[in-house]
Amino acid sequence: MASSSPTRHAWRVLTGLLIVTAVLFGINALGVYAFKTDEGKPASSWSPELALDLQGGTQIILSAQSSDGADPTQDQLDQAAAIIRQRVDASGVGEADITTEGGSNIVVQIPGVADQQTRDRIQASAKLEFRAVLAATDPATSFVGEDGKATPFPTPDATMNAVPTPAPTDGSDPAWMTEKQIAELQSFDCSAKTDDSSAPEDEPLVACDPTGSVKYLLGPMELDGTVINDATAGRDQQSGAWTVNLVLDGKGTKVFGEISQRLYKIKLENQSLPPEQQTARDQFAFVLDGVVISAPSMNAQILNGKPSISGSFTQESSKALADQLRYGALPLSFNVESSDTISATLGSEQLRTGLITGLIGLALVALYSLISYRALGWVIMASITVMGVLTYIIISILAWRMGFRLSLAGVAGLIVSIGFTADSFIVYFERIRDELRDGKSITGAVEDGWGRAKRTIYISKSINILAAVVLYILADATVKGFAFTLGLTTLIDVFIFVIFTHPIMQILARTRFFGGGHKLSGLDPEALGAVYRGRAQFREAQIGSSGRSARNKGARIEAEKRQTIAERKRAEALAALGTKNAGKDSDA
Repeated sequence: MASSSPTRHAWRVLTGLLIVTAVLFGINALGVYAFKTDEGKPASSWSPELALDLQGGTQIILSAQSSDGADPTQDQLDQAAAIIRQRVDASGVGEADITTEGGSNIVVQIPGVADQQTRDRIQASAKLEFRAVLAATDPATSFVGEDGKATPFPTPDATMNAVPTPAPTDGSDPAWMTEKQIAELQSFDCSAKTDDSSAPEDEPLVACDPTGSVKYLLGPMELDGTVINDATAGRDQQSGAWTVNLVLDGKGTKVFGEISQRLYKIKLENQSLPPEQQTARDQFAFVLDGVVISAPSMNAQILNGKPSISGSFTQESSKALADQLRYGALPLSFNVESSDTISATLGSEQLRTGLITGLIGLALVALYSLISYRALGWVIMASITVMGVLTYIIISILAWRMGFRLSLAGVAGLIVSIGFTADSFIVYFERIRDELRDGKSITGAVEDGWGRAKRTIYISKSINILAAVVLYILADATVKGFAFTLGLTTLIDVFIFVIFTHPIMQILARTRFFGGGHKLSGLDPEALGAVYRGRAQFREAQIGSSGRSARNKGARIEAEKRQTIAERKRAEALAALGTKNAGKDSDA
């Protein structure tokens, strides 16, 4: 005989669940076997990544230094710590611990081994300056004389003219190129100079590109990184090269628009000159910590405040730069005082204790379910098992894609979710039992119970998710793991309730064991004290202390409790009528 429509629908839903599970395992398998990290290790793992409190990691102590040599204020340290946390989070490292210490230090603790890119991102001050290019030349520090020998360019000295004459009118004015500045440009060694982020902002600057293949003489700073509202990495639509796209604030948009108009005018003048007379004054340099990361020619007037930084970027380097610029410059400079490997603050013993606690809770839920719901308890356990499998693989994928790490607080969230999950199924089963007590068939009770239970469960889970979101936003970093796993498992709980528990019940309701109301099925209408036998027949209280009446005493009491006032009066009237008729028969 062909399956009924609800049964076919149930099997389709369960097949969909199987497909979803297979897809999740397939995604994680790609991370394990196909994708690699920069160190050549698998990008993902079949086990969740552990946080600092359970795994240990790397501790980096940064010593703060202010530009004027004074001790840093607590506000400066707090701001720097917040920026460093944003950078660490953006790098994909989760559950990091960043604190201030001793009035001048920031302690950064990262789970696992910190790679060099993460270390550089933490330490970099990310001081961004916008400067016009006055001159560009090769990195040579010597010239070949008439005798054929290489002679070093003279280094600047006090006798050289350092005062611009006449006074420059803008950042691109050639008057900035004094005798001393030209000597400094010629003698500047790109291989020996790595950082000049403390150079005066109102004076010219000599700097090189990251590869040391070009050195520049730059005009005074005209804008800094504080005018940047956003920075994102992306590909240029024409060349396909990786770029960093900036969005400037109102001040930056206005000033940069004026600069672009000036440089575009210089570019047009350049184009009218022979190639040997053209200069680099139509270029504008983006200087990060004293290094010219990009010096593009101004090809248009940019009035919308959305310039792009181009250069020899890779996807990783463009994203790293965008992160640094987006989260701003550190208010202080830092030296690395120490970098050490630290052990777990809680360790595997606490993790083992937490897992044992979870197993005990699971065993108690199973025991309660089997005692209260007979064979239906196995449906609860099967649902929790499916939920556990999905939660495990999703956490493994999140560790790969988002850097999520499981802390002890997160483990506590998973343990608490066991009770919340069982609660959903209990609400559903009690609704089914209510329908059975009202005289409906088992298949009808499953469908009607589903309609009544899902509204209650949706409302309940919405409150849980809202609480998890608020807790994640407002709570300390050590509690965020609990809020995250609680919210995640709540969503998975609703998912399992819809695509596993209800379809399973639809199928089981049409089997002989459950559909026939077996005593051990948990769906025996007589044991539940069904009030109705039919549409117009009420269960009558049976008198006696032996036989079937004694065995169904509990069901009879439950039936009497569930009778309405009208039903009770009708039953009393029928009982009185029966007694009266019995008296007449006796008199006769």
